[in-house]
Amino acid sequence: MATPLSADQFVAALEAEGVTVVETGDWREHNRNHKGAWGPVNGVIIHHTVTSGTASSVELCYDGYEELPGPLCHGVIAKDGTVHLVGNGRANHAGTGDGSVLDAVVNEARPPRPTSNDTDGNAHFYGFECINLGDGDDPWPDVQLEAIERVSAALCRAHGWGAASVIGHKEWTDTKIDPVGFAMDDLRDAIAARLGAAPQEPAPQEPAPQEPATPQPAAAYTVRPGDTLVAIAESHATTAAQLVALNDLADPDVLHPGQELKVPAAGNAYEPFPGADFFRAGPDSPVVTAMGHRLVEEGCSAYAQGPGPRWTDADRQSYAAWQRKLGFTGSDADGWPGRTSWDALKVPRTS
Repeated sequence: MATPLSADQFVAALEAEGVTVVETGDWREHNRNHKGAWGPVNGVIIHHTVTSGTASSVELCYDGYEELPGPLCHGVIAKDGTVHLVGNGRANHAGTGDGSVLDAVVNEARPPRPTSNDTDGNAHFYGFECINLGDGDDPWPDVQLEAIERVSAALCRAHGWGAASVIGHKEWTDTKIDPVGFAMDDLRDAIAARLGAAPQEPAPQEPAPQEPATPQPAAAYTVRPGDTLVAIAESHATTAAQLVALNDLADPDVLHPGQELKVPAAGNAYEPFPGADFFRAGPDSPVVTAMGHRLVEEGCSAYAQGPGPRWTDADRQSYAAWQRKLGFTGSDADGWPGRTSWDALKVPRTS
């Protein structure tokens, strides 16, 4: 048995285990504590969402629905391994389950097959929803499985538990089948191995060998209000240092609207930020289509159809999901593109 972690302790434990964390809304105060006990905590339950798309899945788990109010878990583990925190305290994720399973978790023993539903699991377990359709065909990316392992190990390490403290929803109650697509015993073996060593950051991938650089033809770029050399370089798949050399700039920090710069034509891969006013004017542009496709690729789609060239509320909702994915909150995640989020999205150039 253990006292639940505070919000700060929770985040610290996950980050110490190398987990990428996104804090959603007021998750620190978002719970169902007024409906029942929260703690003592005894373990972790892993679920799958039966949904696709990061933004919509996180929203569902945060808000819940009429029959089952949110939060529906403590964190949502996305396909890219990012963990979106949506609740802190009692959450509607486990429901009732078998008390003999809880006893096994407390004693760090293999759980028996659940046959009754007589114990409130929401009081005793952290819960994580993992984005997957649960149909046996939807893949589990390695980075997502590793995030599940890291999250589970982080809480076990924080509370002094062993890997047997982590169970699947289907091991808690005979009314559920999740998670489908990987074996809980394999997950526990991986957690046990991780707990046998100190926390480690994800290993950086070795960069691919690069061909020797060759001179590239130059194209022209006209400086816009608010431009910086770094932003221009990122938008054209190059570096600020290369632009300084190409343009023989005396002071790279001083740019003037209307100034003509040379940029590498072959590196002109990304659409430069067109400015906030561009979107507020309701454009009909291939830039909007290209942006929409990138949002879909990032799992931030609120589109019922499309995306298309005309700016719509679906574009704004999708972009707000992208801003939240980057960690922006409040008015900084209002769906109106800004330079920082736009540069991070890397929209392919349309002309």
